[in-house]
Amino acid sequence: MDKSSERNESKIFISNMVESSIRIGLIFVLFMFTYDIIRPFILPVIWGAIIAVALLPVTKRLQRAYGGRRGLAATTIALLGIALLVTPLVMVSGSIYDGATHALQVLQSGDVKIPGPKPSVADWPLVGGKLYDTWTLFSTNLEQAIQTFMPQIKSALTSLLGMMGGALGSVLLSILSLAIAAGFMTYSESLASGLTTIAIRTAGDNAKSWATLIAATIKSVLLGVVGVAAIQALLIGAGFFVFGVPAAGLLTLILMILCIAQLPALLAVLPVIGYMYMTQDSTTATLFTVWAVVGALSENLLKPMLMGRGVDTPMPIILIGAIGGMLVYGIVGLFLGAVILSIWYELFVWWLSIEKAQQQEELGDLLEEAKDQSESENGAGI
Repeated sequence: MDKSSERNESKIFISNMVESSIRIGLIFVLFMFTYDIIRPFILPVIWGAIIAVALLPVTKRLQRAYGGRRGLAATTIALLGIALLVTPLVMVSGSIYDGATHALQVLQSGDVKIPGPKPSVADWPLVGGKLYDTWTLFSTNLEQAIQTFMPQIKSALTSLLGMMGGALGSVLLSILSLAIAAGFMTYSESLASGLTTIAIRTAGDNAKSWATLIAATIKSVLLGVVGVAAIQALLIGAGFFVFGVPAAGLLTLILMILCIAQLPALLAVLPVIGYMYMTQDSTTATLFTVWAVVGALSENLLKPMLMGRGVDTPMPIILIGAIGGMLVYGIVGLFLGAVILSIWYELFVWWLSIEKAQQQEELGDLLEEAKDQSESENGAGI
């Protein structure tokens, strides 16, 4: 090959590289703009798909009752889900509004009486002295105490408003996701066919196995873990509201977090039971105790009914997913994080089992070849 041919090939190579770089750059820019456009809808669509996979069997049963009308069945389930979301929100909002209104009226009337601390409080280790002084200031001169701690009060109110705004945003996101889930459930067959084609193109022959595993994981986690946690929180939280427990909405949220993390619901219930016995008569406190304990023990009945078969995700995976999801995406992340991390865990375990099966198969083939070779050598020797 002469130098002229080498120079021509070099020019062609450089030209192809530049052309490829320009094309890749344009595709990257296109993807970047596309991502910015669809980014607000990514989370609702993923959450809607998870809800659709979990509730599709229920939709099909309801479809038979409606005479084969899938759209009406999916719409009914979506509306029921929205009602279940909006009703607690209205109750919590009403409770917060009534409490804030009452507190404002008491402050305006000037008839605020805060009992002073007992002398033994000052003897508490580490925080006793400071707590005693602060408590005494609030009980003797509330106006001065408010002025003294105004920065802390403003910070607490700002955090509270931020939490309320985040909760409202999560509810709106869930409503949008339920509407999307209704559409997914209505056209599930055509969507499944298209997604199967994409999955096979992307993941190869294992795509169908992956899809089956993902669906099983979603049903198991969403119904067996998150579903049980939501039902438990609603049962016990209703008791908080019925018996007038302060901060009932916040306690219900804490209870749901504990249940999703597979921790006993009694961790959140026992302190409230103690509070009820200290502030209420024995009959009211006993009724609340029975209500709360029955709700806490309902997990033993609900899990066998709702837990999917074939998937057993460890508790730490669900805990990390729930807490991490909540930190990133708010209340919706409690559910979304647990489901997504469980899916990745099950896919990883499945991949390891496939690798192990392939290794065992290769080892079996080698042993079979060695056996055949040994038999042939023995035959030749004879």
